[in-house]
Amino acid sequence: MRVPPPFPSPGDPMRSTADALELSWEMFGELCRALALRIARSGYRPDIVVGIAKAGVIPGAVVASMLRADFFSLKVTRYADLSERMDRPEILSEAPLRARGRSVLLVDEICTSGETLRVASNALRAVAPSEMRTATSIVKVNGHRPDYFALETDAEVVFPWDRQVIGDDGTLELNPLYRDIIE
Repeated sequence: MRVPPPFPSPGDPMRSTADALELSWEMFGELCRALALRIARSGYRPDIVVGIAKAGVIPGAVVASMLRADFFSLKVTRYADLSERMDRPEILSEAPLRARGRSVLLVDEICTSGETLRVASNALRAVAPSEMRTATSIVKVNGHRPDYFALETDAEVVFPWDRQVIGDDGTLELNPLYRDIIE
């Protein structure tokens, strides 16, 4: 049985330049698979994968499973409450102590400015891993570049878990954040 080549090809991350990029669950799964393959083919084998909660736990858990590494999460927020966006991300949980002296891969779903990765990296460095690298499923064009990524785009990215939200009446509705760019 022939195994299809990874998507996208290992040396050439996929690139998108559309105004909006709506990701299906299947496409996001493929991006996670491509990210894991890219990391494995680079020769880096982390002992621990740390996913930045909330959305970074999805690719983090997939990558950890595929690389057969332990998985932990680190909670980071950019919201003081549900309505007020903070200028800088803030750590809400302690870095996993099991990272001490071990190789660590820090994973998030997207990287734009790199601020969330920087704050999370600093928290992890406090527990003294032997080595640490960063990875995201998506990186924005002209943004901070993690060590590994699967897709580069300048589009507004709509993740499958963000496209619809539960409305006041308990039904699914289009997320108001995306009304102007999709449908």
